[in-house]
Amino acid sequence: MDSPSLDLAFLQQWTGKTEQHHDTISTNMAAALAAVLDRAVAPQPGDALPPLWHWIYFWSIHAQSEVGPDGHAKRGGFLPPVPLPRRMWAGGRLTFDAPLPIGAPATRTSRIKSVTAKQGRSGNLAFVTVQHQIAHGGTIAVTEEHDIVYRDMPAKGAQAPAPKMAPPDAVWSRTVTPDPVLLFRYSALTFNGHRIHYDRSYVTEVEGYPGLIVHGPLIATLLVDLLYRNRPDAQLAAFEFRAVGPIFDIEPFEVCGQPDADGRTVHLWAKNSRGELAMQATATLKK
Repeated sequence: MDSPSLDLAFLQQWTGKTEQHHDTISTNMAAALAAVLDRAVAPQPGDALPPLWHWIYFWSIHAQSEVGPDGHAKRGGFLPPVPLPRRMWAGGRLTFDAPLPIGAPATRTSRIKSVTAKQGRSGNLAFVTVQHQIAHGGTIAVTEEHDIVYRDMPAKGAQAPAPKMAPPDAVWSRTVTPDPVLLFRYSALTFNGHRIHYDRSYVTEVEGYPGLIVHGPLIATLLVDLLYRNRPDAQLAAFEFRAVGPIFDIEPFEVCGQPDADGRTVHLWAKNSRGELAMQATATLKK
């Protein structure tokens, strides 16, 4: 739905826009993420990069003069200049078709797949879906659809939507205690300047949240990490996830898993200390 503050026809001119990034799947970067995830052993050169770890590569690098007030690059480059102030990683869908070896050169090709808008209970919403394909040696290893949501600031006195409760029947679970150091380290690994993850005065006084926000991709990575802690022999074929609500650094949260009887499907979710659902995901394993 169009709204007075969103010129959807203008924003949709970005549909089909593409860009490419080249990178080497650095061993040191993989070791650093292993440390952030508290893995006892880091992957070695030649090993397949664990699923979702590609998010620490293929940085979008912008000069300091090109950075906007929220810490992101100023709008209107590759991504459309959506005028709404809050920007979050809403979810995504990924398939894993070939290994991405640590130490190898790789290319990520990105394309704006769609730009849509609607009126939500909290105001205007805009959604941008970006397709990424990561290739090594001419073979596509990972295909990803990445959903970004843009929101209005909440109106004063606006009632927050009722939280959705997480499933009660986890077979696997792990408690994570987030703190500014964890969020800083993941921001540094992803070259993510978004201030909601490290600037407490900004996130509480400007965007109105109660604490620093744990990165959506970090939560998703912790969900897959939980799967591999319990099924170290698993091979991931596909993964999809959706952010349901934010997690803040002011309290611990849990990552949880429930494998299906078919042996190929694992339901994963993250919940806050009150049992409210923050992210839900489905992992499909290779036969």
